Amino acid sequence: MRSSQPRRITVVSASVGAGHDGAARELVRRLDAAGFDAQCHDFLDLLPPGCGRLLRASYALELKVAPWAWGWLLSGLEKNQSSSGMVGSLFAKAAARRTRQLIGDDVAAVVSTYPLASQALGRLRRRGELDVPVTTFLTDMSVHPLWVADGVDLHLALDPVAAAQAARHGAKDIEICQPLVGPAFRPARSAAERARERARFGLPTDQPIALITAGSWGVGEVEQTAKEIAAAGVAVPVTVCGHNTALRDKLAAAGTGVALGWVDDMPALLRASDVVVQNAGGLTSLEAMASGVPVVSYRCLPGHGVTNAAALDEAGLAVWIRDETQLAAALTEALARPAIPRQRTAPSAERVVAAMAGDVSAPILKVAS
Repeated sequence: MRSSQPRRITVVSASVGAGHDGAARELVRRLDAAGFDAQCHDFLDLLPPGCGRLLRASYALELKVAPWAWGWLLSGLEKNQSSSGMVGSLFAKAAARRTRQLIGDDVAAVVSTYPLASQALGRLRRRGELDVPVTTFLTDMSVHPLWVADGVDLHLALDPVAAAQAARHGAKDIEICQPLVGPAFRPARSAAERARERARFGLPTDQPIALITAGSWGVGEVEQTAKEIAAAGVAVPVTVCGHNTALRDKLAAAGTGVALGWVDDMPALLRASDVVVQNAGGLTSLEAMASGVPVVSYRCLPGHGVTNAAALDEAGLAVWIRDETQLAAALTEALARPAIPRQRTAPSAERVVAAMAGDVSAPILKVAS
């Protein structure tokens, strides 16, 4: 029997890359601090046995071996709305039963940070099998049609550019909110602090640092990016290779800047950097902005990498460098005008979710529909 004032909130993410999970973890942390019992679950675990692992492995392999195919697939699904709907419906049906069992009967609200999870939750909501609000937090600046599911009550967007894209794909209720970035991501408090962080990572202290990020899997034209930044002579390339040990070994053997593996303290590394060069437009871009570090997009991954770069450029948040001949000038300009963390008037995501869960002390204001 449902309690009169449920305080439990379920967040559904997916362990594909780190961006979806990163946003989900930060939302759970904030909701817990606000007095809710918030729990995060992996959508891949809600699919039939073996399907989640297959989805994760095939996605990772495609990005590493044939990223063009990923871009082709996303573009095709966006152009053919019926195909996109069929894919969303397929995964929604596959995960619906276990998703409903997971949520239970004492939850106050449900949040998705992954498009296929939104499809499953929207299906449950439409069919009357879920009688609490469902919110989708759009983790990317660009919005693919798969993000927008009938039945979802509210879509949270990071910027008016993302909100407009969601509206074009049929989202009816949209709220612009602040990014889900942890408090550890902040600007360096002094030159001395920045110098200490550089010493921790073995970085040069007398030259600008261009931090190259390529997600937790280190995929894309990362090696070429590092070589071209080194050749430009504007900054020392420092590449975060994530779990891609082969990439790290190649860069280290070639002596191309500094090659790092998996980094446990990204807030400190960002404070040590002067500019971030990214290829996917995900969570790291938002973390860099919160750290006061300018961001540029270069040699972006097909699919979401390219669309995110375009959206970041349109929003005025990160210049998209489309050609190697523009690289040196764009880096020089970014280094000359360090970013300042944007002061947002939009509500925080946890405040919006709390209001959806019935917390009257956390009202929200609709800014888009």
